[in-house]
Amino acid sequence: MANRPRTASTRNEEDMMANAKRKLAQANDPVEKLRLMCLSRGVSGIMGMGKVFRRMDDDGSHNLNMEEFSKGIRETGLQLSEEDNEKLFNAFDKDGSGSVNYDEFLVAIRPKMNDRRKKLVDMAFDKLDKTDDGVVTLEDLKGVYSVTNHPKYQSGEMTEEDILNTVLKKFENNTSMDGKVTRDEFYDYYSAISASIDHDAYFDLMMRNAWGIK
Repeated sequence: MANRPRTASTRNEEDMMANAKRKLAQANDPVEKLRLMCLSRGVSGIMGMGKVFRRMDDDGSHNLNMEEFSKGIRETGLQLSEEDNEKLFNAFDKDGSGSVNYDEFLVAIRPKMNDRRKKLVDMAFDKLDKTDDGVVTLEDLKGVYSVTNHPKYQSGEMTEEDILNTVLKKFENNTSMDGKVTRDEFYDYYSAISASIDHDAYFDLMMRNAWGIK
């Protein structure tokens, strides 16, 4: 059976994963190590990390103690030694209070995006969030994301709702499927995509084409 041709985005992601694995072998800083471990898993690495930590915040405090933090790291499937785990926790527990604000932690773990790219991600999210409630749902996508050119819609294999659900799932990862995408989840996804794209012009074109940004 012939191999399926790889798309440019698949090639970019594979290159990013290989690059992250190479850098990981030399990394000593626990934060950089964790970021590279996530990137070595591709786009889903950063997203999975965000999902696990947000889900663990039962009391809505946005803070995790050492035990919760360690559990979160384990749940993502990332293997950190006890020493590295402690180093990581202490790097974020700057005031020594015994708790870490996971929002700050997740922002630090995400690969950095320059202002131009961040603006495009915000423009895309704002366009999708029609109800302006900070969450993108299936209803928000209708009328914004056109499915008419999708080959499976044209062939009758998939309905508009089927296709829009697959679009939402892209941002949701397997750790939590609630049919809602927050701005943070949108950022998790695109920060990893951005890390796999070297040129701003290509990222710009991809975002504008994907979401019809003028």
